[in-house]
Amino acid sequence: MNENYEGEELDNIVILNDENGNEVKFEFLDLVELDDEEYVVLLPVTEEGEEEEGEVVILKVEDNDDENAEEESYVSIEDEEILNKVFEIFKEKFKDDFDFVD
Repeated sequence: MNENYEGEELDNIVILNDENGNEVKFEFLDLVELDDEEYVVLLPVTEEGEEEEGEVVILKVEDNDDENAEEESYVSIEDEEILNKVFEIFKEKFKDDFDFVD
């Protein structure tokens, strides 16, 4: 099966739709497990394909109930405590790769 992505090299790029239905590109940085749940850590990518200096986005992975659906859903996290725990795990794993600013 040959899939064509409009000539773009999509390496670790995740395309999500925001609340307005607009496509937003993110670079997938990591998958973090916490309390039997999975969370993705994403970095917004600008139109030029450049990584933005800025905040990462952390979303919870939810499997769809439909067994035929191959896609996972990502939902925003309201709980600041969970966000902070996931971010701390991410920072510890990548402390040598990124300069974190609190």
